[in-house]
Amino acid sequence: MLSVSPTNPQPLYQQVIEQLRALILGGDLQPGQPLPSVRQLAADISASVITTRRAYLELEREGLIVTRPGRGTFVAELPPDGRREAALKLLGRELEALLARAQALGVDPRALQVVLGSLIEERSGREHVKEEGR
Repeated sequence: MLSVSPTNPQPLYQQVIEQLRALILGGDLQPGQPLPSVRQLAADISASVITTRRAYLELEREGLIVTRPGRGTFVAELPPDGRREAALKLLGRELEALLARAQALGVDPRALQVVLGSLIEERSGREHVKEEGR
């Protein structure tokens, strides 16, 4: 289910959070679907229980998972717009990090905006071609 790497500069718990978040927001994990226990997940990814507990706590704070004592941990039921809002919030954080990185590299935010606009147009064009080919 998850693939974490101790050689990745990102902490293991953060790798778990990001992968589970992507699976939930992408619809690969459905509301109510059970998740492995903290201990089972730790064993599956060769990490400590503390690492997996920390990841689950963060995802619970975000409202993406729920833990029911004695029953386990499950993907949370999100309100109709909840998945979209959570995805936009996540993308906002990622864009903020990208802007900070661009600034550190001396890239003008407007230049980054042009690149992003070009990428969006390019992707839109590819999607349009795919739809015509159906």
